Amino acid sequence: MTTKKKVGWSDLKAQLVGLEKTELLQLVKDLYSSSKDVQQFLHARYAMGGGDVLASYKDTITQWINPSDLRKPLSVSKAKKAIVDYKKAVGEPQGLAELGVFYCEEVFVSLDRCSSEDESFYDSLCVMFAQALGYIQKLPSTEQQPYLDRMWQVRLKGNEIGWGVWDDFEQAWEAAGLPERE
Repeated sequence: MTTKKKVGWSDLKAQLVGLEKTELLQLVKDLYSSSKDVQQFLHARYAMGGGDVLASYKDTITQWINPSDLRKPLSVSKAKKAIVDYKKAVGEPQGLAELGVFYCEEVFVSLDRCSSEDESFYDSLCVMFAQALGYIQKLPSTEQQPYLDRMWQVRLKGNEIGWGVWDDFEQAWEAAGLPERE
C-alpha cells in the first residue's frame, strides 16, 4: 500500500527556485487570469488601480452582509473572508481597522432594512466587534480616535437589538480597556 506524500510550500518552492524570470512571469500571469480573488490580491498587494485599495474589500463585505437585493442570502463567512484576504494581501493595521469597523457598521445598516433571526449572525458581529477593537488598538494612539468614535456608535446600536449583543459589546469594550463615555 502506498501513501501519498502531502505536498506543501517547501515542495513548490523547490520547483520555483529553478525557474527563469520569464517562466515566473508567465506563472503569475496564469494565476492572475485564473481567479478574481488572485487579481484582487495582486492589485491590493501592489496598490494598483489607484484610488482606494479597500474599496473592493468593502464591496465584498457589503455584498454579503448588506446586499442591495434583499432576496440574496447573507453570508457572514464570505464577508469575513474579505478581511482575511486583505490581511494576507496587504495587512496594514489601518486597513484592518477600517474593514473591521466597516463590517460592524454594515451589519447595522442591514439590520435597519430587515431583521435576522440567525443567532450565529449576531455571534459573528460580536466576534468582529472585538477583533475591530483589537485592530484599532494596534494603530498609533494618534490614529485611533476616529475609529473608536465609530465603534462607540456601533456599540450604542448594539443595545437596541438583543441577542446578548450589548453584553458582548460591553465585555469587549472593557477588555480593551476603553473608557466609558457620556
